[in-house]
Amino acid sequence: MGIEETREKIVSVADKLFSRFGFQKTSMDEIARTSRKAKGSLYYHFSSKEELFREVVQKEVNYLKDKLSEIVSSPDLNAGGKLKNYLMIRMEVLKEATNYHETIRSDFFETFDFINDIRKDLDEWERERIGVIINEGLDKGEFELHVSTEVMSDVLIMLLKGMEIPFYLQDKYELYTPYFEDLSKIMLKGLRK
Repeated sequence: MGIEETREKIVSVADKLFSRFGFQKTSMDEIARTSRKAKGSLYYHFSSKEELFREVVQKEVNYLKDKLSEIVSSPDLNAGGKLKNYLMIRMEVLKEATNYHETIRSDFFETFDFINDIRKDLDEWERERIGVIINEGLDKGEFELHVSTEVMSDVLIMLLKGMEIPFYLQDKYELYTPYFEDLSKIMLKGLRK
């Protein structure tokens, strides 16, 4: 097995163990044992458990970005359809991103600086993509704004992030899933002409 394949195997095993037991209860020994790699091999690729966890979370975030990029660049949807699908897919993908959930816990977020970096990067990335959708809607006469695109993008991100704790940490996702359609209509209503 090559160096890159070994690294991928370690990340894959760590992803499963962190998802199942959480960051605190997963040890590098367990990751090494489950991946059938020497502990030294883990430390060859990752200097610490925190660095490995960062890689696992970044992988989840990259998957989210890939899915959302497909929506933003879709030629088959108007801006309203893109924004609605963006909101819906974002929540669906994050539902499965169990390691990302751990990063929104205040005790975890305050302890590890790298989480702040990942979240800030995602915020900026989303701000740009949502801005692209809003500007497309403005250009095509579908949306009307009385504030800047940047402000509206920030407001939408705040709304989405505000839903993360109840949906994922308080386990209310399934309770509110049937209302996502209505929620997206409320969010879009203020943008439509």
